[in-house]
Amino acid sequence: MTTIKILWVDDEVDLLKPHIIFLEQKGYEVSTRVSGTEALEAIETELYDIVLLDENMPGLTGLETLHEIKEKQANLPVIMITKSEEEYIMEEAIGSKIADYLIKPVNPNQILLSLKKNLDHSRLVNAKTTSDYQREFRKIAMDMSMINTYEEWTQLYQKLLYWELELENVDDSGMFEILSAQKTEANHQFCKFIDKNYPSWFEDKNEDAPLLSHQLFKNLVAPLLKNKEQVLLVVVDNLRYDQFKVFENIINTHYKKIQEETYCSILPTATQYARNAIFSGLMPADMEKRHPEYWLNDTEEGGKNMHENDFLEAQLKRLGLSIKHQYHKITNENSGRKLEESFKTQKDNDLTVIVYNFVDMLSHSKTEMEVIKELASTDKSYRSLAVSWFKNSPLLEMIQRGQELGMKLVLTTDHGTINVTTPSKVIGDKNTSLNLRYKTGRSLSYEDKDVLAATDPATIKLPKINMSSSFIFAKGDLFFAYPNNYNHYVSYYRNTYQHGGVSMEEMLIPFAVFTPR
Repeated sequence: MTTIKILWVDDEVDLLKPHIIFLEQKGYEVSTRVSGTEALEAIETELYDIVLLDENMPGLTGLETLHEIKEKQANLPVIMITKSEEEYIMEEAIGSKIADYLIKPVNPNQILLSLKKNLDHSRLVNAKTTSDYQREFRKIAMDMSMINTYEEWTQLYQKLLYWELELENVDDSGMFEILSAQKTEANHQFCKFIDKNYPSWFEDKNEDAPLLSHQLFKNLVAPLLKNKEQVLLVVVDNLRYDQFKVFENIINTHYKKIQEETYCSILPTATQYARNAIFSGLMPADMEKRHPEYWLNDTEEGGKNMHENDFLEAQLKRLGLSIKHQYHKITNENSGRKLEESFKTQKDNDLTVIVYNFVDMLSHSKTEMEVIKELASTDKSYRSLAVSWFKNSPLLEMIQRGQELGMKLVLTTDHGTINVTTPSKVIGDKNTSLNLRYKTGRSLSYEDKDVLAATDPATIKLPKINMSSSFIFAKGDLFFAYPNNYNHYVSYYRNTYQHGGVSMEEMLIPFAVFTPR
């Protein structure tokens, strides 16, 4: 193991001899200098891992020395040590990106803790995170075998996501593979749970049913409006729960979260069904019945999500909400910029709705563009790509504008998405729907073990294209492939993000309310 080299700069360095001996006994190599000028000369000729810097020195002050060090070696960590507790010195030092700030007199263990925190942090965190997950692994496996309610599934899924986010920075691919296998098994059990329980959720007065897409607006958004809150409702299409969690860290700069729920996307977990259900407050079969002028089935020509605002207006009327609202659908960067630039025009709205299609476009473009496919080859890289976009997006700027106008922020999505890896053969006629994760049509032929089948769509409130139509939904990370040109098709779509089927990633959906900071 390479010896860690410390440069300690203090005009009274002779008084620090006991501290230096203590650190050398711990295996550190300590060099000393008595002025800022000597320190700057030292870092020109020697490579140091960290600098301990006194603030109050003759000649160059500690702060002046700090600025010079950062100009020469921006990534060299500096721990400032000072007798002064003046706030402006702390702020100046912190603003210059110091590694730590210690007040004299310091004892050797304080120095040691700061060194470990800055130099050994990654290794210590990796070891702790790995050992913690190893302990949790057995508990998760036991919990999984006993889960029989939707609430328990949401808790387990969030626990798995917590460990996924914790382990993604740990340099131990073996641990991540174990977690991936555990997620796969969890999805296998979750599909069994959905297969057994989903139809019963549409029975009258089923107290075990979770909140579903068509109930979301009435149950969680409408109460805010009835309470005379100004609401900015952002629906980021195709947003996974893990992406939501890291988006939340960015939003927290401007908003404070006051409520978080997990609702369940209806099947199919596809925009045409799930998002229309949110805005209409109706299940697809009821949308077709009540609003035939707006609803289109899979095989009919035309855009399937062209009437979300019409559906929303009809729902507001049913709920007795006479409010001023505007609806915006953002499908490209230019339309996002235009809305952001004119956002002040939304200030008098009771409800401003923004449907943002970026994550959906990204997941679909992944199948079309090799560069995107490379950049988003795993959940971790897909998450990172989405976060990078969000930080620089018009959407984040709109959220900032909403905060400035005092709007409550509601952030959610219509369904998630899953990285598909395993093909499942399906055969249907020319009128069978095209989605890779669900199919609807007549005389479908498929592998029973791979699908959740609804031979009578009416039982789960879905419309029938014709009298003998049925729906099938792919389980886990499966995707449907036709026998014709099978190998090319499988190669093209394997390891792409798709939605429409049954998985925790697609069905367990975040909903959060934030209040302006």
